[in-house]
Amino acid sequence: MDYLARWNQGLRYEEFLQKYATPEQRVRWDAAHKGIVLSDSQAVLLKSFRRRMPVIVVAGAWCGDCISQCPIFEHFMQASPLIEIRYFDRDADSDLADELAVCGGRRVPAVLWLSEDGFPCGRYGDRTLSAFRKSASEQSGEACSIGAVSLKSGGMSPLTSAVVQDWLNEFERIQLILQLSGRLRKLHNEA
Repeated sequence: MDYLARWNQGLRYEEFLQKYATPEQRVRWDAAHKGIVLSDSQAVLLKSFRRRMPVIVVAGAWCGDCISQCPIFEHFMQASPLIEIRYFDRDADSDLADELAVCGGRRVPAVLWLSEDGFPCGRYGDRTLSAFRKSASEQSGEACSIGAVSLKSGGMSPLTSAVVQDWLNEFERIQLILQLSGRLRKLHNEA
């Protein structure tokens, strides 16, 4: 698959929501977006990114995990002009959803990071480690406490703060792959 060509066909956040979200879903997306707050250190890290980062996100406007996580990506993109995200609907873009399947299923959100010239650099999806730890502790007893209690931290629950950090870690990891790539360093006359 030519991922960069496919990325070019994707929708921006607002376009995706206008096309796929019902009014009720849109209220939930907007509330989730409003509830995300990046710390100063997180914003500084995102501003330090040096490589263009096209990102493909397969999502569903109906999906609770997408509603809670995709707005995080938009905050990252607002903090770093080098992050360029395009959204695809899981059902309308079934070939892409199949390509990014997680554990044999069309789990969403599914994220694919690309280099500026279209090479895949990483995939991540469904839920983050913090969210899975919480689910595991709820379904099978305490697995690994992440402090997901009702106390608020910076306007977000501890779980939301942890999920934001989990996603930021992945974006940073891919950015470092891009910055340290010998091929890209040569392309940018940095080698």
